[in-house]
Amino acid sequence: MTNLEQYDKLFMQEFRLTKEQLPGLKYRGIPAWDSVGHMDLMSALEEAFGINISTPDLLSFSSYETGKEVLAKYGVEL
Repeated sequence: MTNLEQYDKLFMQEFRLTKEQLPGLKYRGIPAWDSVGHMDLMSALEEAFGINISTPDLLSFSSYETGKEVLAKYGVEL
């Protein structure tokens, strides 16, 4: 599984979405992506990619697309 496939899978599992629903997805754009859902997603991403996301990056992780940029800072190529 590629990193992008893993990234998509985590979003789909955490928020019960289809791949087609991911582009344009924003924090608080769906009920499941609230503060608790956000922390669950961050934990899942950290575990899957073996990284520790800093607080500023955690706060800037505001959309599906922005998340790709944040992970790139940690050497995760999607």
